[in-house]
Amino acid sequence: MKNVAVIFGGDSSELVVSVQSAANVYGWVDTERYKPYMVKMQHGNWRVQREGKPDTEVDKNDFSALLDGVRVKFDVALIVIHGAPGENGVLQSYFDLIGIPYSTCSAFVSMLTFNKAACKAFLADTGLAMAKAMLIRKGDAVRAKEVAKKLNLPIFVKPNSGGSSFGVTKVKSEEALHKALQEAFKEDSEVIVEEFIEGVEITCGMMTLNGVETVLPITEVVSKNEFFDFGAKYKGLSDEITPARISPEATALVQRTTAQVYRMLGCNGIVRVDYILRSGTPYFLEVNTVPGMTATSFIPQQVRAAGLNMTQTLSELIEDALARSNAASV
Repeated sequence: MKNVAVIFGGDSSELVVSVQSAANVYGWVDTERYKPYMVKMQHGNWRVQREGKPDTEVDKNDFSALLDGVRVKFDVALIVIHGAPGENGVLQSYFDLIGIPYSTCSAFVSMLTFNKAACKAFLADTGLAMAKAMLIRKGDAVRAKEVAKKLNLPIFVKPNSGGSSFGVTKVKSEEALHKALQEAFKEDSEVIVEEFIEGVEITCGMMTLNGVETVLPITEVVSKNEFFDFGAKYKGLSDEITPARISPEATALVQRTTAQVYRMLGCNGIVRVDYILRSGTPYFLEVNTVPGMTATSFIPQQVRAAGLNMTQTLSELIEDALARSNAASV
């Protein structure tokens, strides 16, 4: 029986989301096939958490832990850290170095997609429709009038790296720009400013399991707030409709586009791509390589809508990670 580490925590504001996601993932693991362990990672402190027992430090030399007097080595890592270091390639690089299979995209793909501006630049020649954007680094001189002229108000200000809508502001006036930048800079040293695209917010998951690609049903998001912020995502302030109420032609186009993005980037495992659908055209927003697995998250909804279940999906994800690792070592 393989020992599976369900890794959660992280060093960003998304920790609270990671905790919720990991609890679900841990519960979905098929315990007749695998032995799951909860492993919390935060600011270099890695510990195995077991109910009714004290936390146990993880040996980072070989990713093992001494549990009840027995050295347990983890065979595969299910990464459920949203944000750093689980979604930006750092943790993937560590596992590559010590030869531990993991569930997400490679270190390079994780690093590339975590940086919104870099990912958009990488995909720029594919013909994808995208919002116009500017990258602003901490310390740059910013003239609100010039930004407004280039992108047209309203605009979105968001951390260049990160998710769960932390530090994201919809800016409707030049006067509000600097405050929005300050909020975004609390999360990251780089900020991306994007033009507002009016349309239907949608998201589409895709996964490769046992070598088979599956594009999942699309979810439509109707936020009760100004936009799909943290409250809308995690406090029930949105309607999430799967499958989305869009035409068959638009559905097919979005799913083809998601497959194109997935393959172009060289993704593995379960990935989610977010769009704004305007006049039948999907405008690419970003790629999530460690999508949420909370009770309100999109991927579990889409998996169920596809007639699948999360326990079997996770089993196939684990086996796919093991198979990729074995193939790489040959």
